[in-house]
Amino acid sequence: MQEIMQFVSAHPILSVAWIVLFVAVLVTTFKSRFSKVKEITRGEATLLINKEDAVVVDTRTREDFRKGHLTNSLNLTPSDLKNGSFGELEKHKTQPVIVVCANGMSSRESGEHLVKAGFERVYTLKDGIAGWSGENLPLARGK
Repeated sequence: MQEIMQFVSAHPILSVAWIVLFVAVLVTTFKSRFSKVKEITRGEATLLINKEDAVVVDTRTREDFRKGHLTNSLNLTPSDLKNGSFGELEKHKTQPVIVVCANGMSSRESGEHLVKAGFERVYTLKDGIAGWSGENLPLARGK
């Protein structure tokens, strides 16, 4: 214990940074564990799309969406979802909804907005479009 106290007194900035990082990891872990938005793999997403007619919502920019997206996905920006502008998605509240972003990092927040709006089954795609295309899975172009 005395060595820890010596380290903390000798390196206060490093010690504070470590504590902040540790707290951030704990908060992120608890938020994802107790969130109604669940992260799914590409295989699980494929099953939901093919077996349960899941709706895919791509939250990337219109330009990125045109370069390549999952077939039949809807392009809604995070600000659209935050503002409640669901458009065509509104009629799919009881179906599974898979939220996709570029790399799987920002889709959870968009998914939380959908849950708050009454969507029953919301998922995020692990690793986003980057993971999907990394496994050479099909992407539609244009639209």
